[in-house]
Parts: sequence; C-alpha cells; structure tokens
Amino acid sequence: MLFLLAQALFVAIPFTPEHSFTSGVEGPATDKAGNVYAVSYQRTDTIGRVTPDGKAELWVTMPEGSLGNGIRFTPEGRMFVADYKGHNILEIDPATRKFSVFAKVPTTSQPNDIALGPDGTLWASDPAWKEGTGQVWRIDRDAKVTNVAKGMSTTNGIEVSPNGKFLYVNESGSRKVWRFGIANDKSLTNKTLLIEFPDFGMDGMRADVKGNLYITRHGKGTVAIVSPKGKLIREVNVLGKSPTNITFGGPDGKTCYVTEVEHGRLVSFRANVKGR
Repeated sequence: MLFLLAQALFVAIPFTPEHSFTSGVEGPATDKAGNVYAVSYQRTDTIGRVTPDGKAELWVTMPEGSLGNGIRFTPEGRMFVADYKGHNILEIDPATRKFSVFAKVPTTSQPNDIALGPDGTLWASDPAWKEGTGQVWRIDRDAKVTNVAKGMSTTNGIEVSPNGKFLYVNESGSRKVWRFGIANDKSLTNKTLLIEFPDFGMDGMRADVKGNLYITRHGKGTVAIVSPKGKLIREVNVLGKSPTNITFGGPDGKTCYVTEVEHGRLVSFRANVKGR
C-alpha cells in the first residue's frame, strides 16, 4: 500500500501477472477491504479476487448459463453483477459467495455494464452488437426493471454523477458520450452530447468525486479523463491497446484499476482525485 501511495500520478503499472485473466476480463469493482474483483479469471465463467498487493485467486464460478460483465458494490457491501448471457442482474453474498437473481432484464442481448446511483438505483447498459443499437434499463431498489432509453447506438459504459442528478452513457459504435438528467421520478431527460471522440472505441467508465469521467478507450490503450463540461483533461496510457473497464480503490480511493484484454491482466495508476 505504501508503494501505491508513492506511485507517480497517472503512470500505469501492472497489477496482476499477464494472462491471469482471459480476453473477457471486465467489470472491476473494489470492496471495503480493498480487494478488486473482475470477471474471467483463468476461465470466462469465473470472477477473480485480487488482494491490494496484487495476488489474484479464483473467487467464484458463475452459475450455469451465466457470464459476468460489470460489477458494482453498494456502500453496505452488497455485490451486483451484470449477467449478459442469462440477461440478469445477479447478487452475490460476499460472505457465503452464493448467487441469487436480483432482477431479470427483459432483453435478448445483454446487460453489459451497470452503474449505481447514490439512492441505490442501478442502471444497466444493453448493447445489441450485431444490430449496432442499444438501450438503457433502470433497476429500482425493489428490483423493478424499466426501459428508460431506447433507440441508441451500442450503449456500453455507464455512470452516475456524484450528486445523482445526471446519468452518463457512452456508445462504442458512435464514440459519443451522452449526459441525461435524472428527474425526480427517475426518468431520463435532456439528452445532451458531452463529448465525441474522432477515433477508437470506448468501453467502461467511472466518475471521481469532482464529476470527471474516466473512460477506457478500447483500441487506443488509454483512459481518457473528461470534465463534467466535456473537456478532455488528459489521457493515461494503460500498457495495452484494449482496456475494457475501470474502478477506483486503494486506501485513499485514488488508485484506478483497469482491466486490459491484450495482456489479460489488471493495471493500476494513481489519480489526484478519489473516486465517487
């Protein structure tokens, strides 16, 4: 931990050995103890756990017919996983490692990534890759599922602003990041283009406490840091051309962990602001 705290800002280093994860590595999320969880550890049907000092292990095997993607922890420690093969939002009890279906998503494609609002609402992206289309689902605390955005391109990364007033959704196909207002009834309003990239794709993204978005640039090998006003602040080289997702963790919340396909591993870098 002391080494991580001394690590230079915005300089990525390997966090796990190469090819400890498969090309399906995705979904990183950090628990209260600082462990990082990501899917496809050694096999595609698994979730691996990595200790704060980078030691990876097989944590669970997914239920038959399920494959994981995005992962989120609530402040209380509940763990949710987007099951893109079974079309569910799964919940895992971290103590017993038992699975249950929290919500069934009425779709034939994903869900892909999930975001968690300050009020406990879950939001899920749902890309249809072959058709080049996408949509967004809201999953309330009582597990009610509502389609809140249709007719989009390939929706992928998704995040809620620190104040809970905005939902950000990116489209891998169009290379656009959209901002929606979240109304009092939790419907989405005022769809606005935040930023559009001229090349390469996008995948997962997370916000820091100032509302900056950290967006993985699939194919470019960077994490783009974008302000709430849509200004590109910087890009961080993450030591491989195909990063898929990102999360914050570390003892002060300022360590970014990135899943990366080319080398089948996680890398980390230090930011100057802690994650949301």
